Amino acid sequence: MTDSDETDDQRRKKGLPPAPRFSGEDREPVNPPTPIKVSFVLWLLSGLVLIAGFGLTLTAKQDIIDRLVEMNNDPRISEEQLASGATSLLWTLFVGAIVFAVLFALFAWKAREGTRSARTILTVLAAVSLIFQMVLFSNIITLASALVSIVAVAIMYLPSVQDYFPKVPKTL
Repeated sequence: MTDSDETDDQRRKKGLPPAPRFSGEDREPVNPPTPIKVSFVLWLLSGLVLIAGFGLTLTAKQDIIDRLVEMNNDPRISEEQLASGATSLLWTLFVGAIVFAVLFALFAWKAREGTRSARTILTVLAAVSLIFQMVLFSNIITLASALVSIVAVAIMYLPSVQDYFPKVPKTL
């Protein structure tokens, strides 16, 4: 059997990437283990919940601005400056949630294909998301998103799926 006759699973077991494909050439279908399929769905759910959570925070913009105005002790900062800054921050957080959701989906798809580095990136994204939720404008929905992503990460590290993410041998 030559290298070109190997399946992607056989190449993965050797620590190699999938064989290159020509444009328009069909790829063989991916059939990940059930826990990886569950993790993929949880990643998608986590991204959608994250967007919904920051969408909810964005709808509560006026309450947040009112609280910031009440807490303001600096006479040099006007209510308009606080309102503008809070609005900018909330929209930035909402766009950031969309970006995180897209990254969750992209790397979850790659992890579904057995890419070990995608699993590592998802682990880092989950940690960053959790830290982010603890620091900035979190609500119960965004915290639920962080919890779902932590469960999705834990599933990807189960002993039953370790062979699906083979370790690259030190010598290829």
